[in-house]
Amino acid sequence: MQITLSNSPASDNWGKNAVLSFNQEQQAVIHLKEDEKSNLVLVQKAARKLRSQGIRDVELVGEAWQLENSWAFYQGFYTAKQNYSIEFPHLDDEPQDELLARIECSDFVREIINEPAQTLTPIKLAERAAEFISTQAENYADKNAVSFKIIAGEALNEQNYQGIFTVGRGSANPPAMLQLDYNPTDNPDAPVLACLVGKGITFDSGGYSIKPSDGMSTMRTDMGGAALLTGALGLAIARGLNQRVKLYLCCAENLVSGNAFKLGDIITYKNGVTAEILNTDAEGRLVLADGLIEADSQNPQFIVDCATLTGAAKVAVGNDYHCALSMDDELVKSLFQAATEENEPFWRLPFEEFHRAQISSSFADIANTGTVPVGAGASTATAFLSYFVKNYQQHWLHIDCSATYRKSGSDLWAVGATGIGVKTLANLLLTKSI
Repeated sequence: MQITLSNSPASDNWGKNAVLSFNQEQQAVIHLKEDEKSNLVLVQKAARKLRSQGIRDVELVGEAWQLENSWAFYQGFYTAKQNYSIEFPHLDDEPQDELLARIECSDFVREIINEPAQTLTPIKLAERAAEFISTQAENYADKNAVSFKIIAGEALNEQNYQGIFTVGRGSANPPAMLQLDYNPTDNPDAPVLACLVGKGITFDSGGYSIKPSDGMSTMRTDMGGAALLTGALGLAIARGLNQRVKLYLCCAENLVSGNAFKLGDIITYKNGVTAEILNTDAEGRLVLADGLIEADSQNPQFIVDCATLTGAAKVAVGNDYHCALSMDDELVKSLFQAATEENEPFWRLPFEEFHRAQISSSFADIANTGTVPVGAGASTATAFLSYFVKNYQQHWLHIDCSATYRKSGSDLWAVGATGIGVKTLANLLLTKSI
């Protein structure tokens, strides 16, 4: 089916303010409004509506199709089964390349989040991410710009990555940490622009603090932060990133077994901080701590970590926004400027000094959940992470990825992963590299 765009309203017989109509040429017509930003939402809704009606094969025709509305259509037409095809219009070289790069990176993110945990084990996640970034470097920069290592299983214990090892030791699939260096400068001593730290829990049962079945049904997606940062770095490379960035993915399965960690256990981290386990379902912050310690040791200009970390963030903003928490107002400002430019939704939640006192423990330096009667769950989770960044007040941004995945569809998105945030974080990397 051919899809065209029109600036004229649909005739009344299609309904008042109809977004879609069909003409005598058997074309679907999307009727635009005057506001450009609202038109992108309108196009995405129209694509979702067409797809939900069982239409699988479309061709976007007419000169009105440009980069942003083509991208909006793709976002709405995408489904997890990918049993569809879109023939895009021919754009000028630069927007054509940008559209293809967005699709390439977004597809990676959405496909890997949607993939079942039976095939996407912690080591596989690390391998797939490294392969993707290596391919991006080969296609857009220099294949020699990427080096990486994957530390897995008992080697994590031996090298004192206690958070990842502890969370993952209950599974037959070993935990893993990807340490990737993208350095296109040809200078092995080049300073690090950014370190990216992603939560890669490939399945989260909750451990002994076990989740109910309904809450566990989507927990193959608990590696969404790792996927998001990998896709964002890949898009930044495609857009011409020419500074050094390091990627750390903290990958594990959180399962129940005779070897799984338990409530009351205490983890001693590489930086000397001890953490008491009060809830084994608060495992994401435990693995991220290892990544943050490693990232901080690289002395980057800034650190970004991404994680599907708390239900509290999702209660606050639903599936519609990613949440940003940081004490660095300038870094948050840069993030939100990037989000505005990329038309992606982010929302700031509070993180203050007093939150760090709300995770106290009688047996360790900190506890892995809030210990006040009515705590701000997303903020206290951020507070936990702050103990693993020396100068946590500056140059560190935590993103609680609430918009990663939709358990039910909407008028904009199909069920499954969304890819929201890839463009914004790529934009942030490029803006900070100038």
